[in-house]
Amino acid sequence: MRILVVEDERKVASFIRRGLEEERYIVESAADGEEGLVLALENHFDAIVLDVMLPKMDGYSVLRELRAAGNSVPVLMLTARGSMEDRVQGLDLGADDYLAKPFHFEELAARLRSILRRSTPEKSTKLHVGDLVLDLVTHFAYREGKEIELTTKEYALLEYLMRNRDRILSRSMIMQHVWKHNFDPESNIIDVYVKRLRQKIERPEAPPLIQSIRGVGYRMRETSGPDDEVADA
Repeated sequence: MRILVVEDERKVASFIRRGLEEERYIVESAADGEEGLVLALENHFDAIVLDVMLPKMDGYSVLRELRAAGNSVPVLMLTARGSMEDRVQGLDLGADDYLAKPFHFEELAARLRSILRRSTPEKSTKLHVGDLVLDLVTHFAYREGKEIELTTKEYALLEYLMRNRDRILSRSMIMQHVWKHNFDPESNIIDVYVKRLRQKIERPEAPPLIQSIRGVGYRMRETSGPDDEVADA
């Protein structure tokens, strides 16, 4: 899941980002309200962690503009001011939850999971390709009922492939989405991670879920079709 963190205090933003990435979220950040608003309106995020006291545009104004634009993304607001009036203002503007600073990361993560569960229909909290299941809230993967242990990057790659099942994804698309930088044709990092994923999720007796498309990239698909040009590597 993709989380936007809008926080101007560098240490706090870094603390939140590291924790969320360890929880296997894909995290983007903004250091002021105007940048946060642009990112939120131009991109899809599953939730936003939004500080109240921000330069250029405060968190309340960001939230007001988001809701006025019809954007219903779940928002967890952070503030150093924990008064009832502040909480009421944020909730009245459309915030989903409120957390006062200082806070423990475990509580922030729990509150974030809670608003994600509330805002996401049960049927869409899990991705399925055949008997492979990826839980987007707990970040666990399962096949044949058995839990599959994934690293952060393996999880991000698998989620991207499963969200785009039956779609051919170029190496450039995968690199930009999962690694957040341009594709280097000399690098084999994508192939290395695909190989690791295959070792964890594929079954010898079953058709491969991750297919290599010659000269292009990869596709996740339950079965191969007659129009596929599938390579072994």
